[in-house]
Amino acid sequence: MESSTFHHDLALLDWQIELGVTEAILDAPVNRYEVPAEAPRAVSTKASAPAVQPTAVPVSGAPDAVAESERMASAANTLDDLRAAMAAYPHCDLKKGARNLVFSDGIPDARVMLVGEAPGRDEDLAGKPFVGRAGQLLDRMFAAIDMGRDREEAPLYITNVLPWRPPQNRDPRPEEIAMMKPFLLRHIALAEPEILVLIGNWSCVTLLGKRGITRLRGTWAQAAGLPALPMFHPAYLLRSPEFKREAWADLLSLKAHLKKDPAP
Repeated sequence: MESSTFHHDLALLDWQIELGVTEAILDAPVNRYEVPAEAPRAVSTKASAPAVQPTAVPVSGAPDAVAESERMASAANTLDDLRAAMAAYPHCDLKKGARNLVFSDGIPDARVMLVGEAPGRDEDLAGKPFVGRAGQLLDRMFAAIDMGRDREEAPLYITNVLPWRPPQNRDPRPEEIAMMKPFLLRHIALAEPEILVLIGNWSCVTLLGKRGITRLRGTWAQAAGLPALPMFHPAYLLRSPEFKREAWADLLSLKAHLKKDPAP
C-alpha cells in the first residue's frame, strides 16, 4: 500500500511540474477558511445567457485572423502545403514562445486519426505530438489493441488542435482555437481518415462543441463528417489511474468498430 501511494503521489508531482509549477511553498501562509472582508454580491436570479462556443468568440482582430486561416487552409492541397501554411500563419502568438511547430506523427493514410489538445514541453522540444509520459502511455494503450503510429498493418495518425505549446501548458484560449480550427479541419480532410479519436476535453470542444470528457467518453459522435470517439487524455489517466478501465472499454469499442467496417 505504501508503494502504491508513493507512486501515485510521484505521478501527481510530475504532473504539476509538467504544468510549469516551480514552487511548492508560498512566502506566507494562506488561510483557506478566512471569510472575505466584503460580503459576496447577490447572484442574479435571471437566467444566464447560453455559453458561447470557443470557435465563435469575437475578440479584437479574431475575425480577420479566422478569415485568414480559412483562406490559407483551403489553399493547401497536400499535407506538406498545410504544414507550410501553418508555419507561415502570422496571427497566433503561441508560435512566438514555442520552439517547434508540432504538426503530426504516424502514417497519414491511417484509418484512425487521433486529435489531441496541444503540445507539452516534450512535444515542443521534439516537434512531434504525444512523445512525453502521456504519449508513452498512449502508445501502450493502442498497442494493446495492436495499433500504433508506426504499425503499417494497423497504423495511427496523430495531430493536435493547436500546433504550438501554450505557455506553462495552460488551456487553449477560445481565440486560439477559433483561428487554428480551419487548419485542423483541412488537416482531417487531407488525411482522409475513416474514424476520429478525440483525446481530451479541448478536442471535443473544438470538433463537437461540447466539453465534459467524463460524460462524453465512450459515446460515438460525428465530427468533421466522420465517426468520432471521445476518450480520456492519457495525462488524465496518469493522474487518475482508476479510470484506465473505462479507457480500455473505449479501446475495445474502437477495435470493434474497425472490425465491423473493415478496410476495403
